[in-house]
Amino acid sequence: MAYYTWILSFHVLSFLSWMAMLFYLPRLFVYHREHNDNEGFLEVVKIQEYKLYKYIGQPALWATLLSGLTLVLLNQGVLQSGFWFYLKIIFAILLLIYSFSLDYFRIALANDANFKSGKFFRFYNEVPTILSIVIVVMVVVKPF
Repeated sequence: MAYYTWILSFHVLSFLSWMAMLFYLPRLFVYHREHNDNEGFLEVVKIQEYKLYKYIGQPALWATLLSGLTLVLLNQGVLQSGFWFYLKIIFAILLLIYSFSLDYFRIALANDANFKSGKFFRFYNEVPTILSIVIVVMVVVKPF
């Protein structure tokens, strides 16, 4: 299983790329909502939101999921390693749902149909931080 560590490295790097999108896209939403009166700015932000989600976020999300599933298939013992693994999976699913919610908001903002405020997106931007802290602690510390 010499290739296991290579897949694990790819998984971590994919996760980092995915997290970059999860951290930055809601910040773009804040700018989007707080500069509604500037059409030129909005057009640029809409392009940034689209490219960040479609060209960085989505590929990183799928690379993270596929490499994670591959790691589990290669090391099925992890399924019996404790509750930490299942808690990690639960929080990873929540992160996945959060990621898809960002696409929902991105599309709404692109169509000028979003009613959420910049303040909402400032708060919403904290969700991936909390989820990723739990995920990393579960993987590194394995407390349960």
